[in-house]
Amino acid sequence: MTGSTQRSSSVTRSSEKYGDARAAAADLQTAPVLTDNALRVLETRYLQRGSDGAAVETPGELFQRVARTVAAVETVYGGDAAAWAERFECLLASLDFLPNSPALFNAGCADPQLSACFVLPLADSLQGIFETLRDAATTHNAGGGTGFSLSRIRPRQDAVRGVSGAAAGPVAVLRMLSSTLAPIRQGLARQGANMAVLDVTHPDVLEFVEAKLDGGLDNFNISVGVTSDWMTLAASGADYRLVNPRTCSPAGRRSASAVLERISEAAWRTGDPGLVFLDRINEPRTNPTPSLGSIEATNPCGEAALLPNEACVLGSINLSHFDDAGALASQRLSDTVRLAVRFLDDCIDASSYPVAAMARSHRDGNRKIGLGVMGWADLLIRWGIPYDSDEAVDRAREVARTIETAADAASEELAAARGCFGNWRESVYGPGGWNRRMRNATRTTIAPTGSIAIIAGCSAGIEPLFGLSYSRHVADGATLTETNALFEEALRTAGVWSDDVVRLTRARGECRSIESLPTGIRRLFGTARDIAPLWHLRHQAAFQDHTDNGVSKTINLSESATVEDVHDICLAAWRFGCHGITIYRDRSKDGQVIDVGATARSAGRAATVAPADEHRRCMVCGAPAPQVGCSVCPACGIASC
Repeated sequence: MTGSTQRSSSVTRSSEKYGDARAAAADLQTAPVLTDNALRVLETRYLQRGSDGAAVETPGELFQRVARTVAAVETVYGGDAAAWAERFECLLASLDFLPNSPALFNAGCADPQLSACFVLPLADSLQGIFETLRDAATTHNAGGGTGFSLSRIRPRQDAVRGVSGAAAGPVAVLRMLSSTLAPIRQGLARQGANMAVLDVTHPDVLEFVEAKLDGGLDNFNISVGVTSDWMTLAASGADYRLVNPRTCSPAGRRSASAVLERISEAAWRTGDPGLVFLDRINEPRTNPTPSLGSIEATNPCGEAALLPNEACVLGSINLSHFDDAGALASQRLSDTVRLAVRFLDDCIDASSYPVAAMARSHRDGNRKIGLGVMGWADLLIRWGIPYDSDEAVDRAREVARTIETAADAASEELAAARGCFGNWRESVYGPGGWNRRMRNATRTTIAPTGSIAIIAGCSAGIEPLFGLSYSRHVADGATLTETNALFEEALRTAGVWSDDVVRLTRARGECRSIESLPTGIRRLFGTARDIAPLWHLRHQAAFQDHTDNGVSKTINLSESATVEDVHDICLAAWRFGCHGITIYRDRSKDGQVIDVGATARSAGRAATVAPADEHRRCMVCGAPAPQVGCSVCPACGIASC
C-alpha cells in the first residue's frame, strides 16, 4: 500500500462475518498520522524553503508557524497569545482541523494573506476591466482564488459610446482574464483558480455556455446564473426574456428548455458550465447584508457566494476523527468547532489583504468565515453505513446541525467579547431583524478540500470515495498512487487480502463488481461512480440545510453517462434546494487530476450491491419508483428514475 497509514489487526476474521456493511466496519481503527502522500504534498507545496530551494521546516514546524501567526491576534483582544498558539498548534497537528491553503502557505510571511476566496467587481468599462485585472493578479500572487460576475458586461456587437467599433462581449473579457492570470502561480506550484458567472438572461449566454468546448480557459470554472423561476420555465418548456445589461431593455426571447439542453450538453462534454441558483445565494443566511447589494458571483469552486471585493477564510474539520463507537462524538466535535471558529476569526485580523477594499469589506465589514468538513465518506465507513443509504443522509443532517449550532454559538461568544461584525446593524442579524449578535456574517461553508484532505489523510469534503486505488496528478508534475487505507484494512481483517484482489481493484478502481469479496465490504466501499446521482444530491442537500453559505459537491458520472443524465441532475439539484451544481463525466477533460483504472473507465458504472429493502427513487423528486428501469416518475412526471 502506498501513502496509507500503518495499521494492524491481531485477529484474522473469516469472510463469512462480513455479510453486511456494519460488520465490515467493526474492526477499523483510527490513527492520525501523516501519510507518505501527505508528506510529499507538504514538501512540494507548503513547507518554507531556503535560498537553495530546499525545505527548511518540518510539518510540525509548519503547524507551529501557522498557530503562532494566527494566535498573535489574541493580544489585541486581551488574550494570552502563547496559550492560544499552543491550543491552535495542537488542533492543527492532530489533523482534526486544517485551514485553507493560503494560511498554510503564507502564515509567518511579511504579508500573510490567509484567505482563499475572493470575488472582484467587473465593471462594463475598459478602465474597470483593467482595474479588476490588476487586483486579480495581485490576489492570485498572494494565494487567493477569484470569482467574477460577467453579467454587467454589454453583449457582443453592442454599441460603445465614442467608438466606431462594437463591444467584444463577456466571453472576450473572460478570455482576456484567463490569459492574463494564467502565468501567475500561487504558493510554490499551483496555478490560481477562478470562477466566471453569467446570468442566463444575458443575450450572450449561449456563447458563454459553449466557451470551453474548443479548449482553453483551463484556469476558470464557469457557471450560468439561474433562478427558481427560470428553472420552472425550463422544466415546462416555456420561453423567457433576454435583457441587455447596458440598457436594461429586452433583447429577445429564448426557450428556457433549449438553453438548459445546451448547458447539459456542454457540461457533458467538458464538465462546464455548472449552475448557480442566484435567488438562493441571496437568501438571508447567505447574503445577510442585502442593503449592500445582491450577490452575483462565487469563489472558484462555487461554495462561497460573496459580494464584490468580499473575502472568506475557510477551514475544514476532519470528520473521520469523530467516531464514538458507531455514533457521532458530538461534544468533542462541538468543542473542535468552537476552537476552529476562533482560529478563523483570528485569521481575519492576522491577514494582510492584496486590495484595500478587501480589508474594508472582510475585516471591517462582514468578517465572513467558512467552516466546513472533510472525511465524511471515511466517517460513514467507520460507522458501517453505505454512502448510498437513507441512514447516511440522516446522519449528514445530524453532523451538519451539530456544526451549525456550535459555530453559531462560538460566533455569538466572540461577538460578546470582541463586538459584532461591522455591518451587523444593517444586517438581518441586527436590531431590526433577528436581533442576534454575531461576530461573523457567515460561519459555515463546505469547500472541496483537495490538498488539505491529502494532508489530513482523509476523503475530500463530503464526496464519496473517488476510487479505492487511483492515481492523483499533483501540481509539481508528480503522480501519487493512493489506495484507501480503510479498504485495505477491511480486506485484511476479513482475511480476503491478496495480490490478485489488489491488482483487480487497481484495474477497476472499485470493488462492488468483484463478486469474490464479501457482500458487506462491497456494499460499504462504494465509489463515486457506483453511487447514483440521487445520493450525491441528497447528501449535498442535507448539508446545505444547515450551512450558511454553499456546499461544494461534484456529481461524478461514469464515462458512459448521457446528456439526458446531466439534464435530469440539473433539475434535481434545483428541486433539492441546492445553491449550485457541478457535474463531471469521467474522461471529459484531458489531464484530469484523479484517474481510476482503465477497466473502470471502459466498463462504465460498476455493479451496485444494494439491500433488497432499499427502494429505487426518482433522481429528481426523490419519490419511490414502482419498478426498476421505469422511464417516467409517477410523482413528478420526469423521465429520470
